Amino acid sequence: MRKAIIVLFFLITIFVFIPTAHAQCPMCKTAVESAMKDKNNMKGRGLNKGILYLLSMPYLALGIVGVVWYRNSKKKQII
Repeated sequence: MRKAIIVLFFLITIFVFIPTAHAQCPMCKTAVESAMKDKNNMKGRGLNKGILYLLSMPYLALGIVGVVWYRNSKKKQII
């Protein structure tokens, strides 16, 4: 019962903050496009790298959880 309450709280929290996260994407795109007009300006490239870094973190975390889960399931099958 306690786990269900924690999961429900987590899901509600995620759904509350999702619209706020999506609202920032057009602002980043506009900043990058204006910074990339000048070829010598490194701000746009740095911002692009930062966006890719932030994009990769959830996939990396999900991959680590998947690998740990897979290894634990293999150990349980052997025993």
